[in-house]
Amino acid sequence: MDKNDELYKEASALCGAALGRLVRGYETNPEARRDLLQEIHIELWRSLRLYDGRCSLQTWVYRVAHNVAASHIVRSRRASERLVDLDALETELGFVDGEVQANQRLSVSRLLDRIYRLKPLDRQIILLYLEGEQAASIAEITGLSAANVATKIHRIKKLLNRQSAEGTNHARR
Repeated sequence: MDKNDELYKEASALCGAALGRLVRGYETNPEARRDLLQEIHIELWRSLRLYDGRCSLQTWVYRVAHNVAASHIVRSRRASERLVDLDALETELGFVDGEVQANQRLSVSRLLDRIYRLKPLDRQIILLYLEGEQAASIAEITGLSAANVATKIHRIKKLLNRQSAEGTNHARR
């Protein structure tokens, strides 16, 4: 096994689950999601020959994944007026009471709907934030400053909270 294959194996073990969650943030259609994940893995494997260790392997993986996903969104936008097919939205929740599960699915669905409507850079930032990445790490991945990322996170959270509150108020009327 050569260095590239070893790095790919390590990267897949390190970030495999996160990549699965990441593609859910970019694509609702299960088949298109699988295609996007496969495209990310292919580009990741190709890119590792250029990996020089100046950043962490995880940062490299996120950079590649978000660049591939952003390109996917641009291609999708050109092909269709809508960003994603929200009718195909699926959520994967654990086993809980039926009413609780339905409420969780509805909440996740509404949050993902709001995230899908964000500009690609804002979507990338909030998805990385939801993965638990810090502003400095997100800055390294996106090329923005850490202060700019922190400001964007604050504004995106405020926007999502406001949209959530407005949705709740409209639902109660």
